[in-house]
Amino acid sequence: MFSEGIIVAPATALGGAIATIRLSGEGAIACCDAVFRGRKSLADAATHTLHYGTIVDDNQVVDDVVVSIFRAPHSYTGEESVEISIHGSRYIATKVIELLCRHGARMAEPGEFSARAFAAGRIDLSQAEAVADVIAAHSQAALSLASTQMRGGYSQTINSLREQLIELTSLLELELDFGEEDVEFADRTRLKDMLEKSNSVVRTLASSFHTGNAIRNGVSVAIVGAPNVGKSTLLNALVGDDRAMVSNIAGTTRDTVEESIDIDGILFRFIDTAGLRTTDDQLEQMGIERTRKAVEKAQIVINMTEPNTPFEDIQTTNTQTVISVVNKSDTITTLPNDTLLYISARNGDGVERLRNRLRDSIDTTALYRGDTVVSNLRHYEALTVASEALDEALAALATGISTELLSEHIRTALTALGEITGHITSDTILQSIFSSFCIGK
Repeated sequence: MFSEGIIVAPATALGGAIATIRLSGEGAIACCDAVFRGRKSLADAATHTLHYGTIVDDNQVVDDVVVSIFRAPHSYTGEESVEISIHGSRYIATKVIELLCRHGARMAEPGEFSARAFAAGRIDLSQAEAVADVIAAHSQAALSLASTQMRGGYSQTINSLREQLIELTSLLELELDFGEEDVEFADRTRLKDMLEKSNSVVRTLASSFHTGNAIRNGVSVAIVGAPNVGKSTLLNALVGDDRAMVSNIAGTTRDTVEESIDIDGILFRFIDTAGLRTTDDQLEQMGIERTRKAVEKAQIVINMTEPNTPFEDIQTTNTQTVISVVNKSDTITTLPNDTLLYISARNGDGVERLRNRLRDSIDTTALYRGDTVVSNLRHYEALTVASEALDEALAALATGISTELLSEHIRTALTALGEITGHITSDTILQSIFSSFCIGK
């Protein structure tokens, strides 16, 4: 993954007005100099400078370009790097890359630039993953989440935890070295206090995953109810388009229909489901089964009915938010004074209040305050392992278990936290993470 040599790849999408080609590795500047003609040689250029000139092939001008120089270690990868801004033509980009490869470069593997940045210690593994999340961000909240992680806010929290646990294990290991003298270098009262504080931080981080994952991937919202209560009409009203087919015939929606919208910086993924009822229609039964599965996976469930009709009995968990909505409020002379949300999906009455209710159900206070919020499943699983190990360490401490076993529990937590930032990880995990990146990143 961290092989040597000069790598090259487009760093931006091709086909636009301009594009950028990136090189990195020892000799990258000389490689570019071989095909660049400007006022002076790039070999004499200072780091972080721009140079106008042309790319030539056998004295034929390929394109007018601007070259950016980054000398090691002051670059994204920590290596000597060059970025060439060209016109966005695919032909020009292909030609320039071909010339650079002819002079010693090779095409980069997916994620190889970020992998080299990780290997050079410029970023840790969680920051590298955040780079991909920034590129894929589909809402303001998702971008804020990824940006905080990319800038190292998350890493600081994890590293602070690891430093505390390393201090504890060092003292415990010291006791093992002097095991025959029956001494305690780690005061057990202070040890218990530090373990409890560390575990509290780990649990808080893990508990933020529910919100963080929803923000990163979009909040799934299942719209459920009996046939003809207006689920498809509501979906169309929410997204502002005739996305779902609307009909007075019961059972028109036989499969889930999905659409996404941004509400105040949060992406919501709405799922219009088949109406819940008893039926002998095999296709409709299949749709109803998919409805139940959609409810199981949804973070928010809009349980919808119409006036004077009971709500459908749906099974939800305490981690899901249920919003009870009564549709067709335009058919009621006087709205009841209760806590239910009354709307008319057909004419739009109350739809904005529903949007506000949806937005309020996602607490982004911690996110916009800059607190650490976990959004990556790999991180959540590692935090869960760390918390369980710290629970075992506290239980062991309470029962007076041997120092060696106590130290082992803390080392397990250390390993789990180290896997998040990449202090401890396997080549398989690295390959899996960086291979999902685009070529130029």
